[in-house]
Amino acid sequence: MSLAGFFRTPEALAGAIVLALLAAMALAAPLFFPGDPQAIAGPALVPPFQDWAFPLGTDRLGRDVLAELFHGARTSLAVGLAAAAASLAIGTIVGTLAGFTGGLIDEILMRITDAFQTVPGFLLALAFVSVVGPSLGVVVIAIALSAWTGPARVARAEVLSIRERDYVANARVAGMHPLVIAFREVLPNALPPVLALSSVVVAGAILTEAALSFLGLGDPNRVTWGGMIAEGRAVLRTAPFLSIAPGVMLVFTVLGVYLAGEGVVETSAVKRGLA
Repeated sequence: MSLAGFFRTPEALAGAIVLALLAAMALAAPLFFPGDPQAIAGPALVPPFQDWAFPLGTDRLGRDVLAELFHGARTSLAVGLAAAAASLAIGTIVGTLAGFTGGLIDEILMRITDAFQTVPGFLLALAFVSVVGPSLGVVVIAIALSAWTGPARVARAEVLSIRERDYVANARVAGMHPLVIAFREVLPNALPPVLALSSVVVAGAILTEAALSFLGLGDPNRVTWGGMIAEGRAVLRTAPFLSIAPGVMLVFTVLGVYLAGEGVVETSAVKRGLA
């Protein structure tokens, strides 16, 4: 997939712009707001655009809402990317092993996959964080454990269609170890459809992290948009901006991830002559 072809799709261009702005926010947060974003910065409940020292106002404790939004972008993007990478890695390994080996190993791995799929992903993440304790690493692991089954099934389906091809048979005849064949010869050709799920996984991870933070199960030492929404509930009638601002950021983030993912899929389809 060429970069020029990617940017020719309107969905990809819009998604790339949104994600670039979010990445710029995350990277610029320590520069624009070098202090602790959870520290009291001024009077409580300053409305937006009333005091230009706090363009988006302050919350109930006098914390700068704009600083919290910038630092919240770092948390959301970090969790989304890390959880997506972990879930894709787990799912790809499980799916490749299941699809290539077949037989008893395939049955065992697929039954484990079925067991994880019977539990709603958010409930699994909620239970895991509740038992282990809230921290950024635990949240990433919890989301990864609830999201790896989709990539595993896609990887298995692709591997099943590839493992009987001539170049795989030639590798067997040459005496290559089955694991080497699976991960060096088969997996690279099975990977593109799995990677196409990355936008869905990233968006789901961001929303799951926000939901956990909304319930008070996010990392207490980090600013999160879900935590900001929860903080604004108590003054929703008098200061709705405290919940609206992080909610809008979540919407734009998820929308940007989905649009960029759709652009990648469309560009790949055009390149393969399927669109």
